[in-house]
Amino acid sequence: MSRLALLVPFLLLAPAVRAEVIEWLPTTDKVVALTFDACEAKGAPAYLDQTILKVLEAEKVPYTIFATGLFARRNAAELRHLSTSPLVRVENHSLDHPQHMERLDAQAVRRQVEEADEAIEAATGRKPRFFRFPAGNYDAATLSTVEATGHKIVHWTFASGDPARGTTPEHLTDWVLSKTRPGSILIFHVNQRAPATGPALTGILTELKRRGYRFAQLDEVLP
Repeated sequence: MSRLALLVPFLLLAPAVRAEVIEWLPTTDKVVALTFDACEAKGAPAYLDQTILKVLEAEKVPYTIFATGLFARRNAAELRHLSTSPLVRVENHSLDHPQHMERLDAQAVRRQVEEADEAIEAATGRKPRFFRFPAGNYDAATLSTVEATGHKIVHWTFASGDPARGTTPEHLTDWVLSKTRPGSILIFHVNQRAPATGPALTGILTELKRRGYRFAQLDEVLP
């Protein structure tokens, strides 16, 4: 019997590896997902941007916050309050936002995911389903390690660039509206490091609604 023939039964029994980074919603309808990163690294305290939260509350749209574990610990009371709304989900953005998780060993990668899960669940009462790599950096091994923790990886369709120095609300509005398509996953930042986002957000949401877009929660459209 050939070596390949001996291997076939084991290959058939091996679990499928998804190796998937979701950058679009699986729809051609005018549906988009609104997501906000709440990044906090070691030695860099960060807090929720109240200007953004007031707009979201007024507009009554669903959205997802991808929070680091450090951010979840520091902002636990506010995240607990937000998570009582059916419009809000808090998901995993690593423990302390290492810019290159692909440079960590598997044990360190798991720690980044698991400790952030614990912090977010402690604050919200709900374990995250989704994970977003800090800065979007990963390799095949890191992706496999994170997926093995049971999380789906959700990134974004295009970068809004809202933390960029000098970004104006007008530029941010024009850029996001010009790039949004059916199924887009929009990304902004809610950690007080993107001052143009709050002033731009009402205009962006109003115009997308005028164009016929609906806002969906990630767990509504991703199995």
